[in-house]
Amino acid sequence: VQLQASGGGLVQPGGSLKLSCAGSGSTFSGYAVGWFRQAPGKDREFVATISRGGTVSYYGDSVKGRFTISRDNAKKTVYLQMSRLKPEDTAVYYCAADSSARTRPDMYDFWGQGTLVTVSS
Repeated sequence: VQLQASGGGLVQPGGSLKLSCAGSGSTFSGYAVGWFRQAPGKDREFVATISRGGTVSYYGDSVKGRFTISRDNAKKTVYLQMSRLKPEDTAVYYCAADSSARTRPDMYDFWGQGTLVTVSS
């Protein structure tokens, strides 16, 4: 499966942004999809993941209650709705696919290119 992340940009603190991860291939619905982020000089951090059918999701502690992951298998797209954004949310955001919804980035086999999110006034 191939993935393409989009939707990043500049947003003010407290604002919202919605990222999209578009997949290609007929087997997209057979993959769980996760979002990760990496800020300069920091390790890649788990953000959220969603199961193949969209019924199970997990969130990193730093985004719980502010971010929502969802998917539309008919459109082969996973979304990350980000609200109440903080400057510390600034990072390159990546989506990744694997057979199960996992929180460790090294467990994911397929990665999209990143999209930059900058939270600043």
